[in-house]
Amino acid sequence: MSGLGFEILGQDGAARRGRLTTAHGTAETPAFMAVGTAATVKGLTSAQVRATGTEIVLGNTYHLMLRPTAERVAAQGGLHRFMNWQGPILTDSGGYQVMSLADLRKITEEGVTFKSHIDGARHALTPERAVEIQELLDANITMVLDECTPFPVDEAEAKRSMERSLRWAARCKEAFREREGYGLFGIVQGSVFPALRRASAEGLKEIGFDGYAIGGLAVGEGQELMFSMVEVTLPHLPEERPRYLMGVGKPGDLVGAVQRGVDMFDCVLPTRSGRTAQAFTPRGAVNLRNARHQDDPRPLQEDCPCTVCRDHSRAYLHHLFRADEMLGPILLTEHNLTYYQSLMAGLRTAIEEGQLEAYAAAFEAGQAEGDIPAREG
Repeated sequence: MSGLGFEILGQDGAARRGRLTTAHGTAETPAFMAVGTAATVKGLTSAQVRATGTEIVLGNTYHLMLRPTAERVAAQGGLHRFMNWQGPILTDSGGYQVMSLADLRKITEEGVTFKSHIDGARHALTPERAVEIQELLDANITMVLDECTPFPVDEAEAKRSMERSLRWAARCKEAFREREGYGLFGIVQGSVFPALRRASAEGLKEIGFDGYAIGGLAVGEGQELMFSMVEVTLPHLPEERPRYLMGVGKPGDLVGAVQRGVDMFDCVLPTRSGRTAQAFTPRGAVNLRNARHQDDPRPLQEDCPCTVCRDHSRAYLHHLFRADEMLGPILLTEHNLTYYQSLMAGLRTAIEEGQLEAYAAAFEAGQAEGDIPAREG
């Protein structure tokens, strides 16, 4: 019996409307998880994150094991208390971050040894240690340690990498301590090779996990190829368990993946873009540094529920970024997360009402239309 509850409440084609239940509350799916890598969604308090509609956040094993260390977080009562987030938390295993260190790390069958990007100290991360760290953090959803295959890569190398990840996944399952309200997710690898994706999914299913992630995508392969890998993978995963597409993505990526049956997402895009003056809206992305906003008294988005659109003008947001005021990134991060969560809420309602295709068509039409022309005050 799974320690995590997952109930499918409705379907529209391949898309699913569900509910994930953990020891720290529920998350409605399809869900977008705000990225709080180092125990913070950059620039926002936990109360502000919750106000955007976010129900589940993501932390990262690699960053937290280095600073402040998992043991220190555990001594403070776990990650929920440490960052004052009372909802569910998923922690990435750190595999992606370690693999991105390139010449600073070494991979063996035992695990990965690497030098910290902070102080150069050497560390080891094994499947067993990755699980231990995530338990110390008190993550509701623990991710297996995997080898995130680089892109592009030849099929032989992708196969070797995928098979090692499967062996590591089995060791993570052995190390994981089952508790009510907590779960362990496997991660499908195999790069852009359909046969490898299928083999990885089948291997993980045989081991048995509380949920299944699709990793190794959104690394430069393009949306069309990403969607095709999702399509070849999902039929080989258990229908009754949640499906998580890691590191995705742009609003159009979310809509297309939900249509194909994905339940969970995370991506730094809404928060990172908020720090660089890019806002997401139903009519596409908007650059607030652009001079056309400097005299515009309108809100960023007329019908947005966030306090940014309620209380501030485009002209003010433009001023904050041109003046390098820290409030600019804070406000735009709040808006972007609110937009992403509103998009997910719309997708959930559309699935419930059997109107997903119409919702997706309206979304695409709005994005293609572009931003409303500037108007001076």
